[in-house]
Amino acid sequence: MRSVLIKGVLTVSVIFSALLVAYGLLATAPQPDQVEREEVATAIRVLTVGKQAIRLEVLSQGTVLPRIQSELIPEVSGRVNWMSPKLVSGGYFEKDEILLSIDDRDYRSLVARNQAGVSRAKAEDEHARFELGRMQELVKNKLTSQASLENALRSQRIAEAALLEARIALEQAQRDLWRTEIRAPYEGLVRTERVDLGQFVTRGQSVASIYASDSVEVRLPVADNQLAYLDLPLGYRGELSEELRPIVTLSTTYGGQRYEWLGKLVRTEAEIDSKSRMVKAVVRVDNETESEQPLLPVGLFVSASIKGRSVENIVSLPRAVLRNQNQVLVVDSDNRLRYRPVEVMRFEKDNVIISAGLEDGDIINISPIQTVIDGMRVNPILVDPATP
Repeated sequence: MRSVLIKGVLTVSVIFSALLVAYGLLATAPQPDQVEREEVATAIRVLTVGKQAIRLEVLSQGTVLPRIQSELIPEVSGRVNWMSPKLVSGGYFEKDEILLSIDDRDYRSLVARNQAGVSRAKAEDEHARFELGRMQELVKNKLTSQASLENALRSQRIAEAALLEARIALEQAQRDLWRTEIRAPYEGLVRTERVDLGQFVTRGQSVASIYASDSVEVRLPVADNQLAYLDLPLGYRGELSEELRPIVTLSTTYGGQRYEWLGKLVRTEAEIDSKSRMVKAVVRVDNETESEQPLLPVGLFVSASIKGRSVENIVSLPRAVLRNQNQVLVVDSDNRLRYRPVEVMRFEKDNVIISAGLEDGDIINISPIQTVIDGMRVNPILVDPATP
């Protein structure tokens, strides 16, 4: 029993001695040098803010429509005996050019009969005037009664009215004869034609649809909140005066080639759509203005850029700088990123227009950093604003 106790004491002594030796070794061991961890700076691309005056733009799209379009309708009835080769879909015609002719033989006969009627009525009127003068002399010399003079005066007035009626009938017949040739009311193009040679047409029957080619219009839907960028007066009646008309650039790509036309916003339509809150702005393009571009064809779908008003102290940045809808990342004097709230005026193409919150010389991050910590150190790399 005593030997077991002695063994236990020896074991504890050995363990205790080992612990003392280990502690002594650790206590006397040399301390390693303390190295502070350096903060890694993230390389980012930045732009320097510069306030400027810019001209706002309103973008929209629409279809080209004729400014003036009408139906070609004969005012007399008859059989078509001649058609202009230009009276086809897409045909071009000049103002007052004859496009269609109706058989005029009956109308010529009517003119001749009315000319004869005028000659007859004129002779009757001359005879009645002579008789009236003769009766006036007889009454003056007391050779006839007053009743005879009154009858002569009545006959003269009837003859005068008959002459006037005959002349009016002749003028009507001459107008109908002139109307047998249907003339173009303006310079333009044929949209569709609905008549053929030998066909009998009646008065009031549409034979073709035509439109003027001197200018065309495009109706552009514009949100009512964007009208403030154009400085258009609300409820303006009629067309805008020349100094109030914004310039509009219309463009499209056709056959792999890009085309552009310049026009002007001439008016806004009276009604605002209650559902979409859109206003129709009407743009007019003058096709008679000399240009290297072809005439703007009706039916073409075009994109429009309307030049708006000029505003001062505006910052235009790439849309990618915006975070959380109304914040940007600014690099401070210690090269650390800071969130800053800004006031967004509008988005324009690939840019965001900022009206407040930034000052000249501010450095803005434009790199798409996934995880951003406010105050993180960065290595800003200034890039050309034209190629961010």
